[in-house]
Amino acid sequence: MCRSIKTLRPPVLPEEATEDDIRAAALQYVRKVSGFRAPAAHNREVFERAVEEIAGATARLLDGLEVRGARPGAVRTPEQELRSDAG
Repeated sequence: MCRSIKTLRPPVLPEEATEDDIRAAALQYVRKVSGFRAPAAHNREVFERAVEEIAGATARLLDGLEVRGARPGAVRTPEQELRSDAG
């Protein structure tokens, strides 16, 4: 899993993900899958289209999720996230 992509839903993220959060995650995903940090000019359009489509799908996913049983204090810190990703 790409370590730069963070969980964007409560209770991990204390508040709703912003459009910038969602786009950043989509960009990291496209970079990981394509193997390019920045696309060449001839790939720029398809690269940007993929980022926009993934950002849209991510926003729809987050809007539709129902988080049940979230306990107060169950929010994980970024350090806890890193430790669980490493394991």
